[in-house]
Amino acid sequence: MSDIRVRFAPSPTGPLHMGGVRTALYNYLFARKHGGKFILRLEDTDQTRFVPGAEAYIIDALKWSGLEIDEGVSVGGEYGPYRQSERKDLYRQYVDQMIESEHAYIAFDTPEELDEMRDRMKKAGVPSPQYNSVTRMNMKNSLTLSAEEVQRRLDAGEPYVVRIKMPRNEEVRFEDMIRGWVVVNTNNLDDKVLFKSDGMPTYHMANIVDDHLMKITHVIRGEEWLPSAPLHVLLYRALGWERPQFAHLPLILKPDGNGKLSKRDGDRLGFPVFPTEWKSPENGEISSGYREQGYFQGAFINMLAFLGWNPGTNQEIFSLEELIEAFSIDRVGKAGARFDPDKTRWFNQQYLRMQDDEKTGEQLMDLLKNEGIETNLATATKVAGLLKERAVFVADMVEDGMYFFKAPDSYDEKTIKKKWKENSGELLHELKVRFQGVSDFTSANLEAEFKAFLGEKELGFGAVGPILRVAISGRGMGPGIFDIAEIIGKEETISRIDRAIEING
Repeated sequence: MSDIRVRFAPSPTGPLHMGGVRTALYNYLFARKHGGKFILRLEDTDQTRFVPGAEAYIIDALKWSGLEIDEGVSVGGEYGPYRQSERKDLYRQYVDQMIESEHAYIAFDTPEELDEMRDRMKKAGVPSPQYNSVTRMNMKNSLTLSAEEVQRRLDAGEPYVVRIKMPRNEEVRFEDMIRGWVVVNTNNLDDKVLFKSDGMPTYHMANIVDDHLMKITHVIRGEEWLPSAPLHVLLYRALGWERPQFAHLPLILKPDGNGKLSKRDGDRLGFPVFPTEWKSPENGEISSGYREQGYFQGAFINMLAFLGWNPGTNQEIFSLEELIEAFSIDRVGKAGARFDPDKTRWFNQQYLRMQDDEKTGEQLMDLLKNEGIETNLATATKVAGLLKERAVFVADMVEDGMYFFKAPDSYDEKTIKKKWKENSGELLHELKVRFQGVSDFTSANLEAEFKAFLGEKELGFGAVGPILRVAISGRGMGPGIFDIAEIIGKEETISRIDRAIEING
C-alpha cells in the first residue's frame, strides 16, 4: 500500500468514550503499519450539540493515549481547516452539483407536513414510514413543484433542505475489509437530508466531501456507521469520486455481553469508560478516567487493542511499537467484543510489574506526599520492588504498604487471636535483644539471626514468625519480614516490637 491516509473524526459533543479511542487506535496502528498518515478531524456540523471543552478533551485524551496526530486539529496540515464548521463554504458547490445531475433535490416540507406523511403511511400499514422514492412524489419538493415555484420559494427565504434522490429498487454492493461483501437494496433506504437551509451540510455530506478532499484512502470506523455506508457509496458515485475502502469495527459490549458498553455501565459497576477525567460544563459532574484512576497508558492501549483484534498468537502484552508491527485489519473480528474490567486490571498489573522500580518509586513518592509523608527515592524504590507483585496500581502500595512509613496503630485480629500465646511477648523480647546486637542490619543478617534463635529455642517458624510480622507491620501477610525490617531500620524495628509487646501482652 502507498500514500495511506486515515482519519479519526469525532464530534465535540462531550468526552471521548473508550470505544472512540479504540477507533482512533486502530486507525493509528493501520497508518503506522503502512507508513501512512493519521489525521484528526472534528465533525462539528451540528452546532446545537457542541459542548465547550470537548475539543480540548479529545486532543488531550489522544495525547495521553500515545496516539500522535500527523495532521489535523491542533497540528495543522495542507488539507485544512480540520473543523467542519470552518469548512462551511466548501460544501455548497458539491450539493449544487448533485442537484444539477439530478442526484439530489430541494424539499420545502414543514415538520408538520412530514408528520402528516408518516401518519398516513402508518395508517396504510407501513411500519417504518420514510421520505423515499414512493412518498417524495406526494411532498413539496423540486421534483413535484415547477421550477418557477421552487425559485419563488427560495427567493422568499422559505426554509428548505436538500435530499439525496435515492434510486428505486437498486442493490448497493460494497466490500468491507472486516465484514466482506455488504448488499443493501435502496428500497430500504430513505432520501437522507444532505444540506440544511442554515448553510450547513449534514454529517453524511460533509463526511464524504471532507474524506475526498483530504484524500482519505481507508475509512475505519465503528459498526454504528455501517447502516450509513450504502448512502455514502451512492454519494461517491453521484459525485464521480473514487471511494475509500471501508472497515466497520465491532461494538464494545457490556461485561455481561448484553448490549453496547455505556457510561452508565461504568458508573454501575465501578470502572471508567473515558480515557481521562471529564468535568461536565453543564452541571459540574465529574466522570472518572483511566489516567486518574492510576492506569498506565500502555495498559489502557493494550487492553483496547484486544477489544476486537487478536494477534493470532498467545502474546498478550504489547508495547505500542509491537502493536504497530503485529496489527492487521484482517484479524479484526465482526462480533462484538465483551469488555472485561478484571482483565483490564490484569493488564495494568503486568505493566506495573514490568516498570523499573525507581520509576515506580518516584510515582510512589508523589502519592505519599499527598498523604503528608516524606521519604527518599532509595526507600521508595525498595518498597516499590517489594510490593509490586501484589499491587495493581501504584496507589495500592500506599494503602497496603503504609507500615513502611508509619508504625501500625492496630494489629491483624486474626493473627493475634490465632498466634499470640502467653509466651509470645517473652519470645519477641528475646528476639529483639538478638536484633539489637546485629551491627549490619540487613535482611540476610536478620534472617540468619532469626533462624539461629529458632534453633536454640527448638521452635518452628510458626511460633515466632507470624507474631514478628504483625508486630512490625500490623499485617498478617505481606513481603518478607526481614526485608521490611531492613527498610524501616533497626531503631524503628526495635520500637515497633516493644510497642506490640506492650499492647498485646
